[in-house]
Amino acid sequence: MAIQPIIFYDIPSKAPGVAWSPNTWRIRYAFNYKGLPYKTEWVEYPDIKELYMRLEIGPCQILKSGKPYYCLPVIHNPNTGATISDSARIADYLDSTYPDTPTVVPAGTHTLQKTFCVAYDSVMEPLRPYIIPAITTILRPTSEEYYVRMREASFGKKLPDLVPNGDGHAVAWMAVQDGFGKIDKWMTESGGVPGPFVMGEVLSFADFAIAGKLQWYKKGFGENSDLWKDVMAWHGGRWAKLLDDLNRFEGSSEEMRD
Repeated sequence: MAIQPIIFYDIPSKAPGVAWSPNTWRIRYAFNYKGLPYKTEWVEYPDIKELYMRLEIGPCQILKSGKPYYCLPVIHNPNTGATISDSARIADYLDSTYPDTPTVVPAGTHTLQKTFCVAYDSVMEPLRPYIIPAITTILRPTSEEYYVRMREASFGKKLPDLVPNGDGHAVAWMAVQDGFGKIDKWMTESGGVPGPFVMGEVLSFADFAIAGKLQWYKKGFGENSDLWKDVMAWHGGRWAKLLDDLNRFEGSSEEMRD
């Protein structure tokens, strides 16, 4: 029996293809990999909390300060009535609810997948001073004002002041390359099964996490920027090849229109 499209809440941008958020890209890849029907509903940053209130779900997490945090992706499945937030929880839900579709988190790897994503986020930390300010150039006005205000309050400085420049850029950019180098070593020098993906020839949520961040950088920096061209050339073009391998799971251009 045909299922109704699952509602997928994502954050729009002015960039080609609209989708840009690394966390929501994880689930966009998952939907297309599993072949599940879905429909994107675009939500601007200031409206995310209101979405949670409307859907009557709790925050996706509680910060160390004790404050609730509201984030995307969120999905609502009209076939089951379930509403789920957080990309890892959504991936688990899709696998358990639709077991006859390709598996995003292979059996027995749940903890390893989650641990990999935490480690991956950590080694990519040197890119934040570059990408956080860059994203302001692609957000729509309503989201841009909110994004800038919240992140400047968090960092305690103007976003343009985060970007390394002069001699500092060379040092900071080398740290970025070193971060990618660690991931490359994890995938090639660990004694595991060789292949283009984290699990060798097996595609999994960890690959969607890597590719999701690559989409973030591509949209923020721009495909013609020197920063993006550097990333695509590193480690024998591994990261360009990963995006190319996952291109068929990006979804149709029609789906990514606002």
